[in-house]
Amino acid sequence: MKKSVLIILMMLFNQISAQEKINVWPKGEMPNSKGLYLKTEEKEGRITQIKETELFAFLPPKEDRKQMSVIIIPGGGYYKLTYDLNGFQIAKWFNTLGISAFVLNYRLPISPDVKQRELAPLQDIQAAIKYLRKNADQYGISPDQVGVIGTSAGGHLAAMASNIFTDYTELKGDWGNFSTIPNFAILVSPVIDLGEFAHVGSRNSLLGENASQEKISEYSMQNRVTEKTPPTLLIHAQNDKAVPVMNSILYYQAMTKNKVKGAMFIFPEGEHKIGIMNKTELTDNWKKLCSDWLKTVINK
Repeated sequence: MKKSVLIILMMLFNQISAQEKINVWPKGEMPNSKGLYLKTEEKEGRITQIKETELFAFLPPKEDRKQMSVIIIPGGGYYKLTYDLNGFQIAKWFNTLGISAFVLNYRLPISPDVKQRELAPLQDIQAAIKYLRKNADQYGISPDQVGVIGTSAGGHLAAMASNIFTDYTELKGDWGNFSTIPNFAILVSPVIDLGEFAHVGSRNSLLGENASQEKISEYSMQNRVTEKTPPTLLIHAQNDKAVPVMNSILYYQAMTKNKVKGAMFIFPEGEHKIGIMNKTELTDNWKKLCSDWLKTVINK
């Protein structure tokens, strides 16, 4: 019985594909760029360099579409993008809930085109959030129900979007009417701390190998949580050897201190592989927990 249900779900996932590729930045307005012409490069199913920042839209049927939407931020240690495994596959799952999903392929901080490495990914997610709010009617979504979900280093970027209130997009005109802060966040096995519990590869890619303690503290996201941080769900595995579970614990402690609405679920197993397909039924429950939690976030 379980196997037949799994087959049906996989068939459903395979029938859904991105309906649209969106260039996030208006022509000629991408900040923090040297103006180099780059080609998108991919190796073993991972993007290692992108030509331009892009969103891939996955939309459920209009009859089933809810007002809520999510921007999915793939992980990859800030030196690659797991756009399919932790992007497209998650988007397809959100569509089964009636939620529109947009996968963001963002500029990597190691890109030769980037002037200030740590700002490029943040600028891209901020621009993506503004884009969805500005064009909400086009996609049948609410500008007040735009969330983010990030895995691993993508979780760090989702946390940056949640806590850095300075608008770095440099977009002019009516773009200034739209906030860069998501309405909610889901962080799966997230990189949070760049100090004692850091995923060293993510830290080095984002800040460089010789980052100062001041910079490390600034970009350790548990230090940036305030009462204005949006509601956040944290998912992690206790036996995660790549990104220690203390990353989520530190963030949740900061949320509790600042009275931020949220929840945290730590599974005994799962390692750094929590996703659509999981090794154990227990870990696979993160999707049900996530779906139920989303119903409490925005009561509409």
